[in-house]
Amino acid sequence: MAIAKGIQKSLEGSSLIRQMFEEGMRRKAEFGADQVFDFSLGNPVFEPPREVIENLIGLLQDDTPGRHRYMPNAGIPETRKYIADKLSSLSGLLVEPNDVVMCVGAGGALNVILRSILDPGDEVIVLAPYFVEYDFYIQNFGGQPVVVSTKADFTPDIEAIGQKVSKKTKAVLINSPNNPTGVVYSTKQLKALSDLLVQKSKEFGQPISLISDEPYRGIAFDGIEVPSVMALYPNTIVATSASKELALPGERIGYLGISPNHQDRSLLSEASVLALRTLGFVNAPALMQRVLPLVDGVQVDIGPYQKNRDILYDHLVSLGFECVRPQGAFYLFPKCPNGDEPEFIRQAQELNLLVVPGSAFRLPGYFRLAYCFETEMIERSLPVFTELMRRLTPT
Repeated sequence: MAIAKGIQKSLEGSSLIRQMFEEGMRRKAEFGADQVFDFSLGNPVFEPPREVIENLIGLLQDDTPGRHRYMPNAGIPETRKYIADKLSSLSGLLVEPNDVVMCVGAGGALNVILRSILDPGDEVIVLAPYFVEYDFYIQNFGGQPVVVSTKADFTPDIEAIGQKVSKKTKAVLINSPNNPTGVVYSTKQLKALSDLLVQKSKEFGQPISLISDEPYRGIAFDGIEVPSVMALYPNTIVATSASKELALPGERIGYLGISPNHQDRSLLSEASVLALRTLGFVNAPALMQRVLPLVDGVQVDIGPYQKNRDILYDHLVSLGFECVRPQGAFYLFPKCPNGDEPEFIRQAQELNLLVVPGSAFRLPGYFRLAYCFETEMIERSLPVFTELMRRLTPT
């Protein structure tokens, strides 16, 4: 076999999200784009704010020498300071530029963090349902994902997490606002998780890092504030990106931030820079690093996301779908009404309705809908969901 056995195994269980997205593209070519309702991929159709485009144009027209050369691997000093100040404001802690490493998106940041902390056989606790690429990121470095189910409302089950923490546990990986459920973890829930990890770190004589994946932080609805994990647990490492807040997923700009209270703060900073370099990223894209401080306070208008959530959620619930109301991000995660996920997905596809099965997020029996699309498409899809439920409901 020409490829690695580990990659072969990963290919066999590769992302169902992408598979559904590609099926949607095939169907659009066959039936016409207006006849296909593709809710598979969280790839926002909304363009970046005008301020982002204008500042990018300005940077490209700037003929100052060296603007596109290598910089320190951790990132442009001014950008790192800007990010450190943002994290300080959010957490109430004194985050320094050395606590920040600019990365190639949140995915790159997570890989850098995991490369920095994992030895073969170490375990990382993940809370189902979750973005399944986490498994591959952990396994990239010889780690083992340990899956813990959340409660019925998709919030952390602290008791269940405690039962899975062991001397092999190196980190717990959380994501709030959450993909695929849209749930936002409350301060009370995060404090309970913090108390547990402080206790377990003492019990096993080693720090357990809490990795907070936060690309949806800026997309929260109904006045909900997303708590700072860094403010609540000392051994926190944040990973995030501008993909969602600035609608720049293709530009791959993100960062990791280490809590100034982390037990291994300095070592983690050094390890992260080395991991960034040796993983082949070398540094985050210079142009995108330079634009971030110039668009401070700018983000996409979340009004269309909230409108789409309300339209889709209200309609599905009226039809009898069971679904936790999302508080953020841009996903719904309803339960399959017939309890048969493969049959539900098949019936949906017959109506050119593309959704992602819950098994893609390690929770069979559900399905994910991304609603980061034009409201017009959402509204056109409503009769299709009505017909789908009619087909699934016994007469």
